[in-house]
Amino acid sequence: MILGFDVGGTNARALLIDPATGAISDRDRESSAGPGPVLLETLLRMIDRMRKHNNVELDAIGLGVAGLAHRSGVIHYSPNLPELIEYPLGTELAERTGLDVVVMNDATAATWAEGRLGAGRGSDDFMLVTLGTGIGSGFVCGGRLIHGHNGFAGESGHMVVDANGPTHHTGQQGPWEYYASGTALGQIGRSQAQIGLFPSALSLAGSVAAITGFTVAEALGRGDKEAERIFDGFCRQVAVGLANLVMIFDPERIVLGGGLTDIGEPLRAGTARWLDTLTLGGEYRPPVNIVMAELGDDAGALGAALWAHQGGA
Repeated sequence: MILGFDVGGTNARALLIDPATGAISDRDRESSAGPGPVLLETLLRMIDRMRKHNNVELDAIGLGVAGLAHRSGVIHYSPNLPELIEYPLGTELAERTGLDVVVMNDATAATWAEGRLGAGRGSDDFMLVTLGTGIGSGFVCGGRLIHGHNGFAGESGHMVVDANGPTHHTGQQGPWEYYASGTALGQIGRSQAQIGLFPSALSLAGSVAAITGFTVAEALGRGDKEAERIFDGFCRQVAVGLANLVMIFDPERIVLGGGLTDIGEPLRAGTARWLDTLTLGGEYRPPVNIVMAELGDDAGALGAALWAHQGGA
């Protein structure tokens, strides 16, 4: 049995899986708060619970972490886990458990899971883009998962789409996720409500400050015309980044994941409608198929476990 972790800015999720089938035997979740040594103890508690509750021995551990997770097991930087900077989480976990621990970025892990068991099945050239608090991504090219030299590949949410744009919390000016994440959709909704152009959001949320991306999605589901206008502009911003990635990687398929996928078909169709327009020579290219992710919140931990099963190679 293999144990996979997905360590994000809020929670650490764990899945116990049979790597031969991908079947999930057990799951657990705890807060990921605290510096490296605290998080290490959290993971060790979860491992101990899994072992005892299922009466199994583990063969390996896969660790997907949000941020710059180096192949060596060191977490060099994470905007969402600031207390984990330069901490050898994978190395420490291996030493404490005596098991092989494979460390990778969480979106890269989710990409592998979608490729093996989800919406990427049957494609040797696809990319996963997750739209949530930020934007994560991962790439499979020629059937191979792209890690990069250090393991840092896939940070497309931080690519700059407007060098003169507003400053993001990372200190960058105009990165893609400033405009096209779930956080961005909420910010757009609040700014439009503030100037009186989105009154339905105020009635749904109660105040400007309470408006989130989910408020916009709810108004959209009710057929609100202002929500449709706002969401169309948002889909264009999503497509701006996707078009850049399409021109670099030439994928057969784009898998959209993350919290915003709850919006469903309006997100898929709205993004697809803009993509051809924004991609160079779009009218002459075979269309890139955009589909929704299938594995939800399980993808990161599942992919880390599957990758660990093959030794991280």
